[in-house]
Order: sequence, then structure tokens, then C-alpha cells
Amino acid sequence: MSGFVVALFVLTYLGMALGRIPGLRLDRTGIALMAVAGLLAAGAVDIAFIGRAVDGSTILLLFALMILSAQFQQAGFYQFCATAIMRSGAGPAVLLGLVTAAGGLLSAVLANDIVVFALTPLLCAGIGGRGGDPRPYLVALAGASNAGSAATLIGNPQNILIGQTGGLDFWAFSAVCAPPALAALVVVYVSVRMLWRHELALPVAAARTMKGAAPADRWQLAKGVAATVAIILLFVTDMPREAGALAVAALLLASRRMASRDMIGAVDWHLLLLIACLFTVTAAFTQTDTSGSILGWLRQAGYSPDTVSVLGPAALIASNSIGNVPAVILITGLWPDLSDGALYGLALLSTLAGNMLIVGSLANIIVAERAATAGYTLGFRDFARAGIPMTLASMLVASLWLMAGGWLPPA
Repeated sequence: MSGFVVALFVLTYLGMALGRIPGLRLDRTGIALMAVAGLLAAGAVDIAFIGRAVDGSTILLLFALMILSAQFQQAGFYQFCATAIMRSGAGPAVLLGLVTAAGGLLSAVLANDIVVFALTPLLCAGIGGRGGDPRPYLVALAGASNAGSAATLIGNPQNILIGQTGGLDFWAFSAVCAPPALAALVVVYVSVRMLWRHELALPVAAARTMKGAAPADRWQLAKGVAATVAIILLFVTDMPREAGALAVAALLLASRRMASRDMIGAVDWHLLLLIACLFTVTAAFTQTDTSGSILGWLRQAGYSPDTVSVLGPAALIASNSIGNVPAVILITGLWPDLSDGALYGLALLSTLAGNMLIVGSLANIIVAERAATAGYTLGFRDFARAGIPMTLASMLVASLWLMAGGWLPPA
């Protein structure tokens, strides 16, 4: 049975790297779900094991924060931001800066996947409809959303998972991770500005309004802001984070104007299911003798993710093969006793590494897919053109910061 579990584990993460099974319309979530079904059918795990393996607090916190993001989306906040940017009348360089700042700052307090999901079609319509090339702005949006999300424990799924796993303090995390995240935003802007300079030379006319734009609902927007502040304040109390966030999310559902079905429907259920399945597959693998033998060999050889020299390359390779969320689940599952400094480093480096290739993070894939729906192709080479230099530069800055602060030794 141990050999079956190991084989299924390897095949699952191979599927995460490929993103699909050739010949089938099966994505990463479907692959992970099939693996769990295989484990159950073979008797390798039971329902009780799955209940123990899945970190319910992480799933609940993610769900609550997705409801919060849905509140802003339903209130028309993202459309308001896009309209404000397009009405600025700024030149391409300033417009690029506004997109980068908006994507990064919003992603620091809201789920970055939902930020790019909402803003991508709006930027395509606003910039493409006025004679500009949306692609450099979309690359900047994806890069900024990843970089900005690294600043806080609620910016992206992998940070939420790391925070829950390690019981990290919200403000202590931001004190360590926010400075290199802000530096990474500058790197994103400079990289796109330099490497897409010819496309950015195309003028983008300002407009009074966006096609089909509706004014933001100020009352619903105010509720969203109040809910965000309440969740962050609850994080510094003794109440479990997931309980406080879920209570605030439940209050948001009690609305006379917004249907709870629409709010709950905006939750990324595919991502939640993917995370739950990967928790199970990884936990099953860690129970095998093979897992113990591999970990013993890695520790004996000095390959443990508590140094920059190991964690940096590991995050870069794993994030751009299996994706940064699966990479974090895998690393924290195999090494559950990482120090706070190693967890800070894992959050920073895995998130910034996701900017390298279009497959590096879910946010990048969402931008490409939403752009295609709007009629624009953001290809692999298009993204890598600025993605590779921005990733290497931002990871270098983050690594130097972590070493200088004593949070992560060089080797």
C-alpha cells in the first residue's frame, strides 16, 4: 500500500506541474480530486484521516476572505478603480504606475486572485478600446498582485496557509515582509517599463467613463471597508482568526441589496477544493516510510528549507513547476517544524517566484484566461519577457533583506 501512496503522490504533483492530463479536459483541481478518490477506493486513507489532514482553519479563513472580496466586487469597487485610472488622462508611464500601485495595494488586503479576476477585463476594455496595447499593463497587474500580496498574511492563499500553519502574528509578518514586497512593486514597474517600452509608446486616450460602467455602491463599499478593518482588528485578539473572519463574513451576507447566493457564488470553490485535496495527498505521503527516508537523506545532506541558499532555488523551481500554492502545501507538509524566519522566507520567496512564468501562480493564469476572453492573447513568451528579470531581481532583494534582518541565514 505504501508504494501505491507514493506513486499516487508523485503522479499528483506531476499533474500539478503539467496542469492537465494529455487528452483529457482535466485541470489541477480534477487531478487532485481523482488522487483523493484513489486513496479512498484503495483503502489507503479513510474519511477520518481526511478530516485530520485538511487544515479546516485555513479553508474557513480563505472562504471568509473570499466573501470579503466578493463584497467589494459586488459593490462595484474594482470597476470604480479601473474607471478612475482610465479617466486620469495620464501618459503610458504614469498609467503603468497606477496599474502597478492599484494591483499591489489592493492585493495586500484582498485576495489577489479576485483582484486580477475583476480588473483584467476592465483594463482590456479600457486600454485596448482606446488604441493601447493591454499586454504590458496586464503583465504589470499580475506581477504587482503577486508582489503586493506578499506583504500581508491575507494577501494570497499560500500566505494564509503559512500563517495558519505557523501561528504567525499578523503585524510581525507585515513588518518583515512588507518592505521587500514594496521594493518588488518598484521592480515590477521598472521591468515592464523597460522591456515593453515600444508597446508602451502607444498612446492611451483618457475617457470620461468606461463602457457599461455603473457607479459604485457607496453603502456597500463602506460595509466592505468596515469589514476589512474589523477582520484585521480581530486578528490581534485571542479569537481564532478563522472564527473572527467567518463571523464578519456572515454579517456581510445579511444584506437587503446583495443576494447571499451571489456572494457565495463568487467564492473560488475550485481553489478551496484543490487545497483540501492536496492536504490529503501530502499527508498520506508523509505517513509512508519513503517520506521519512527522503527527509532523512535531505537533512543529512544539508538540504533543509531554513536557509536562503536552499529555500530560494526550491521556491523558484517548485512555484514555476507545480505552482506556488501546491509548493507551499508540499514544503510545509514535509517540514512541519519550520521556524518563523523560514516561514517568512517561504511566504516571500514562493510568492515572488510566481512572477517568473505564466504558470507560476494562479493569478497569472487568471489574467491570461480573462484577457483571452476579452480578445487579447497574453502568451508564455509575453509574460516571461518581463517576468524572468522582475522575479530574479525581486527575489534577490528579498533574500538580502531576510539575511540582513537575521530571519533566514544564507547557508
